[in-house]
Amino acid sequence: MNFPSKLIENAVNEISKLPGIGKKTALRLALHLLKQKETFTEDLSASLLALRKEVQYCNSCFNISDEPVCSICTSQKRDKSIICVVEDIPDVLAIENTSQYQGLYHVLGGVISPIQGIGPDDLKIEALIQRVANKQTEDKIEEVILALPATMEGDTTSFFITRRLKEFGIKVSTIARGIPIGGELEYTDEITLGRSILTRVNYSAD
Repeated sequence: MNFPSKLIENAVNEISKLPGIGKKTALRLALHLLKQKETFTEDLSASLLALRKEVQYCNSCFNISDEPVCSICTSQKRDKSIICVVEDIPDVLAIENTSQYQGLYHVLGGVISPIQGIGPDDLKIEALIQRVANKQTEDKIEEVILALPATMEGDTTSFFITRRLKEFGIKVSTIARGIPIGGELEYTDEITLGRSILTRVNYSAD
């Protein structure tokens, strides 16, 4: 692709690094920005810089937050006896959009995948175990819901977590298989996902 300006080329190269955006789409976006008022681009740049520099991760559940502890963890309206374990932040957003779940979350930051070199120590699994252990002396955790992908990696992660939680004697459940095998929560429709949370089933590592 030939560019009339090196500045355009640089912008296209950077924009095309975003997921799902090719060079042609990146060029359209760059040209669109050129047509807007300068303040539009300045506001966009400022918001992206603030996003990168100021957004935090909750010290408790590892969800995105503006504060050290997120609004879900601090909310008095949430059921603090239940923790829903998810792969990543888009899954939290997907479940929240169903309005069917009022407990807490725990974001692992991925799933166990030996092929990709991701082991249990690379995820927030130990933090989950410590969280459950600490809560047994405070507000007791009664249930952990495993809302992980219906994939081999997701099942492996669920099995590992269930084995680690066995000593605490708490209920471990998994969302119902209304989610298609190999499916990602992020792309599941809200009705199916909501029903899967409500009709969750016990999970056993035996």
